[in-house]
Amino acid sequence: MADDLIPPDVKQFIVDKIDSVAELEGLLLLRRDPKTEWGVEQLAQRLYINRQQTEIILSRLLWQGFLAVKETTPIKYHYQPKSPKLAEMVDVVADIYSKYLVPVTNMIHSKPEIKVQQFADAFKIRKQEGDK
Repeated sequence: MADDLIPPDVKQFIVDKIDSVAELEGLLLLRRDPKTEWGVEQLAQRLYINRQQTEIILSRLLWQGFLAVKETTPIKYHYQPKSPKLAEMVDVVADIYSKYLVPVTNMIHSKPEIKVQQFADAFKIRKQEGDK
């Protein structure tokens, strides 16, 4: 199955951190050249999405520790993960995405199903522990 091509830690990272393909594409675009500072309009044009969607994506990526912000007018963002471990995981995700684009995008699109399944699995584990 194509889903087996994605390592479990990468799957978990995507489930936890990435809400859309545009968000992943944005993260990887900023990662390609960490010294480049991106404005909202610039990134929106490159991702083929509107300004509001781009602002949401940049806010999420900033909040999760992937980016740093330069308080200029307009505000600029650049790739600067808050830890080496986070940077390493993004590198792994970028590599997996370049090799398995369709399985990764399918996984992102099915995220609500994945979260529901994780919730159900957690409940099963708790129920089994309670049965003992």
